[in-house]
Amino acid sequence: MSIDYQKLRFDYVRAAEHDAPAAALLPVVVVGAGPVGLSAAIDLAQQGVNVVLVDNDDTLSSGSRAICFAKRTLEIFDRLGCGDRMVEKGVSWNVGKVFLQDELIYTFDLLPETGHARPAFINLQQYYVEGYLAERALQLDNLQMRWKSSVAGLTQYDDHVELLIDTPDGTYPLRAQYVVAADGSRSAMRNMLGLDSRGRTFKDRFLIADVKMKAPFPTERWFWFDPPFHRNQSVLLHRQPDNVWRIDFQLGWDADPIAEKAPERVIPRVKALLGEDVEFELEWVSVYTFSCLRMDSFRHGRVLFAGDSAHGVSPFGARGANSGVQDADNLVWKLRLVANGDAPPELLDTYASEREYAADENILNSTRATDFITPKSAVSRLFRDATLKLAKDCAFARRIVNSGRLSMPAVLATSTLNTPDRTADTFSCAMVPGAVCADAPVAIDGKSAWLLKQTAGGQFTGIHFCGPDQNVDEFAAGFAAHFAALARLPIPVRALVVVPPGANVPTLPGVTIVEDVDGIVQQRFDARPGTFYLLRPDQHVCARWRELDLASVAAAVDRATCNVTLNA
Repeated sequence: MSIDYQKLRFDYVRAAEHDAPAAALLPVVVVGAGPVGLSAAIDLAQQGVNVVLVDNDDTLSSGSRAICFAKRTLEIFDRLGCGDRMVEKGVSWNVGKVFLQDELIYTFDLLPETGHARPAFINLQQYYVEGYLAERALQLDNLQMRWKSSVAGLTQYDDHVELLIDTPDGTYPLRAQYVVAADGSRSAMRNMLGLDSRGRTFKDRFLIADVKMKAPFPTERWFWFDPPFHRNQSVLLHRQPDNVWRIDFQLGWDADPIAEKAPERVIPRVKALLGEDVEFELEWVSVYTFSCLRMDSFRHGRVLFAGDSAHGVSPFGARGANSGVQDADNLVWKLRLVANGDAPPELLDTYASEREYAADENILNSTRATDFITPKSAVSRLFRDATLKLAKDCAFARRIVNSGRLSMPAVLATSTLNTPDRTADTFSCAMVPGAVCADAPVAIDGKSAWLLKQTAGGQFTGIHFCGPDQNVDEFAAGFAAHFAALARLPIPVRALVVVPPGANVPTLPGVTIVEDVDGIVQQRFDARPGTFYLLRPDQHVCARWRELDLASVAAAVDRATCNVTLNA
């Protein structure tokens, strides 16, 4: 039986703290059950941390809201146990088209190469994403979800945070070592701490119309500049599941946001695009004004801000929900180590610095896209239109056209958690320290698999490359002790061995052996026999060498967890 996620309500349950104060501190409380808060809570629970998730409502998001979920976010959802559901329900796409008036200017492919488990993007209504995440959360014994539970007060102490939770049964105190504030752009948590977000609000408005219809448009992202059906403005078209299409109409700053949502104003705009004879119905309509802004710092003592509560961007480029889920991905493994006493609190400062860097990158790209799409002077419009006309025939101009540069994960190349390459260890590939590990097809025991899923256990992972000429028995004998030593480090490193196509596969206790069936892993990592990569629990590369050295790996793990003086 299918579930109507727009009508789904979750049961409010009276909390035990109403009747007896909690005897022990919770490790983490997450505030907000949107995609970011749910992702953080699930990840914490999967990594063995007891967590309580509170939300002021008992429903999922109303309307489709965020619909574009990027390849990197899907890889995180894979690790959270619901990636397959997202992709099976979502509309996968890689291709976009840009039009000037009624003429196709050019086409682009966001994932032109093969050898990736996930598409560049899927389109999926936010209520499905939240619903699938919530159902996954219900499967985890060490995760409590508390609906209709609002944070009404917040007090920070040296060793914990106390929240005052308001419910239908009254209020109760909830104490935790750390709190993740994922309560959205109007964050009550941010207001309680007297904090602001700073940035720029754009003087333009857009109408979102979710239209249910059967249409012949392909599964692509179409963007029109100055189309004949909506002159002097821009329009964006996306397909969603259930025969729903997202249409964004630029309105201009002078548009009345209340009046423009009325069906008698929306329907003529949709008919101008589709034609008078196309049958459709409006499923959801909204008008938005957008801003690019962020908090000065994402960490305030024991409260850590993530997602829209920490930063905001315009919708062009699908950077909002994607960057928020990636915030959670960065934060959770650090919180787990700190809460368990395996890393100092300073590690949480690197969550703030790394994700502030990513937010600045997103804001820069989002601002440039918005300025290009909505020029505010005759000169800027002349430049934009000239660029669009050139783009039809000139590749260099296509790089300047900006209809919303699509979300990509930040490369944290300047992170203090990275171990820089040694001078002697030269590489020629994108897998620099700070980059997200690339995926590739592999085989395990002759069965097809994917590389990234073998690095998804919430631990540090060491990827060791075995050469085609290496004797399997000698390899096993020579490296078994090394891999066992890595597993015994204070913060263990799990070993993953990559062997060439057709190689005899050694048997090593506790070590995953994968066959690089198409040679793509070797290519993407510029690997030679003996090459060793160290991945953080969030699958970012933090160090790489041309040969495995136990002392170097141990030092890199200490650096990546702030267990040494970083400037030593």
